Amino acid sequence: MTEVLDRPVNGHPVVKVNLLKPTNPTPAVEEPQPVDVVEAVDRDDNPLADWLTVPDAPVLPAWARTPARIKANAKALGRLCWWNTRYHGIRVPKYAVKTVWLASRGFFRACRGLWPVLSCQDHTRTVKALAAQVKAKPEDAELALRHQMAHRARTESRRWRWGAAAGAVAAAALGAYLAPPMLQLGAAAATALPLAHLGRGKEATLLDHAAPPIRVDMNAQQLNDALRASGLLKSGKGDDDGPKVSCVMGPVRDGHGWAVIFDLPKGGGKTAVDVLAKRTTIAAELGVDEIQVVMSRVRAAQGGNASRVSMWVADDDPYLADPVPSPLAKMERFSIWDPIPFGQDARGNRVAVPVVWQSMFFGGLPRRGKTFTQRLLTAAGLLDPYVRHYVADFKGGQDWMQMRQVAHRLVVGAEDDAIEAFKAMLQELLTEMERRFAILRELPTSICPEGKLTPAIVEKYNMPFIFFTVDELQEAFIAIGDEKERKAVIDDMARIARRGPAAGFISNYASQRPDAESVPTKLREIITIRACTQVTDQTSSDMVLGKGKASMGADASVLSEDHKGVVVLVTGPASFATVKNDLLTTAEFNALCAKGRAMRKAVGQLTGDAAGDVVAEAAEHGHRIPAVISDVLECMQHSPRMFTRDLLQRLVNLDEDTYGDWDAEKLAKELEGAGVNRTSKQVKINGENGAGYQRRDIEGAIPFTG
Repeated sequence: MTEVLDRPVNGHPVVKVNLLKPTNPTPAVEEPQPVDVVEAVDRDDNPLADWLTVPDAPVLPAWARTPARIKANAKALGRLCWWNTRYHGIRVPKYAVKTVWLASRGFFRACRGLWPVLSCQDHTRTVKALAAQVKAKPEDAELALRHQMAHRARTESRRWRWGAAAGAVAAAALGAYLAPPMLQLGAAAATALPLAHLGRGKEATLLDHAAPPIRVDMNAQQLNDALRASGLLKSGKGDDDGPKVSCVMGPVRDGHGWAVIFDLPKGGGKTAVDVLAKRTTIAAELGVDEIQVVMSRVRAAQGGNASRVSMWVADDDPYLADPVPSPLAKMERFSIWDPIPFGQDARGNRVAVPVVWQSMFFGGLPRRGKTFTQRLLTAAGLLDPYVRHYVADFKGGQDWMQMRQVAHRLVVGAEDDAIEAFKAMLQELLTEMERRFAILRELPTSICPEGKLTPAIVEKYNMPFIFFTVDELQEAFIAIGDEKERKAVIDDMARIARRGPAAGFISNYASQRPDAESVPTKLREIITIRACTQVTDQTSSDMVLGKGKASMGADASVLSEDHKGVVVLVTGPASFATVKNDLLTTAEFNALCAKGRAMRKAVGQLTGDAAGDVVAEAAEHGHRIPAVISDVLECMQHSPRMFTRDLLQRLVNLDEDTYGDWDAEKLAKELEGAGVNRTSKQVKINGENGAGYQRRDIEGAIPFTG
């Protein structure tokens, strides 16, 4: 038995337990507790249940639920009215000509309709009938009298009708002649518009259609038929079509297409993921290309469930329009902490990519705009002076050459000296990463609350973000012949992509061949943001975007040759979109490089190779550098000396049109004419002597800029 003490301890009652069995136990009698009886409104026997049920519907329509929505819709209505005003306003002369033509046709139709009245055709028919009877029975005097009276009535009616018509026309003409011009214009309009309406008919319209005709039509029946043909809905028996989807919204017109949100019926065992995997079949059943179908799951955060799908079907290919110029080209400054303007999706919505704490990988077939896409993100870093660039371009072309004005380290080409410079770059990056982690560990939580960089730490401790850009990654792995060295490079890059983001490292890799040999899985699988241009099949698409992404709808193999600058962008495990990138031309990118150099000099952040770039320094001081000097220095960027034969070969790779027919004699003559004074015509490299050039001799031809 238990006993509750009267004196509580620390505010709580103390229960005393007695383990002895009572001698005469008394059965406890429980007193009944009063139960509150609550009548449910929705009981079956309540006749008012249906009437008292609160409707499960919003009080206000979607466009009027918040002040922001009302304001946005009002602005949209204003833009629509202004656009229609301009559209029809410029066509006023055309409408005037059409009005005159339709009024003329209406006047003809009015006259044709009034002629039977003016000519008294109803009386004429009576007179003709009586005349025929009189001719058949001349002896019928009464009939002859009736004929004479009918003839007289027709004559009088004609006189009155023609007289009234002539008087009305004369009065109208005189009134119009005597009226002021504005009244004449109003009378003409009042007369012309009814006549134009009469002359319009069913086939002619006065106003042009401001919107093009709908090229794709869709309704719930078509959607159900498409899903049933795709095996997502069961077929019915007899007259029953079978289960149908439940449309939460639509189908309704949404921009240049149709939008619908639907739930799959229960009992079929199909989910939203199954619908996404059948994108091509659904598109075929709807009579469109799969690039026109944009589908995604509606997650629980947006009020969805595992069977709810959002689908938008475009009237035409939404990615064939001209690209939008990148806003970065006209910006004076940009913060890398903000999402980078990237492009727009099928519906025209702007897409921005956050790169802080992220790593990126770009893949796809050549000549599909992959480098232009990759440069968009690097260009944003140019406009932030507290971003330090490390760039490796193993293609060796002109795409990244102007980064020499800004880059702390720049590697161009896949020759042996370039590969060695790239390895040294990786070691420098790893050393810097460990140095930063050591500093971050020592900082108090008040300054570094999450163990990561903050804007204050970046400037106070001189730890700018490091943008690590590598283009044509597969060329580096091919050039590294030793398997052990290749594995070491892969491990170093994987460490930077895996641990570097917390220390301010942003990896930006690109490859044309995203297979297991060119870009190992160990490196690809730790990348957080991926973008893929056109590829040949779903397997290649999954190699870039991640395993299983094609079955989820992120499939770059549906892109065609015409989709240049279009990528499938994956920003998370279940977040993806097909995006048409903004266009940043090479000239605009080069201009941003020059702007980025000036910004970094102003805040003391011009470091490394860029600080020692004598060509860029001379250009800033207004000195014109001969092209041969600039090109030779580019080829010798990673070598203090080079044999003539190797230099000629690299010049050909750099610009075959200019240097394709050059030989050692022509090269020496051109360099001498540009002011190069060779201290020695022989150089020694790895114990071998031969004709060549010293880089210091080439740099000596550049005017002093200190």
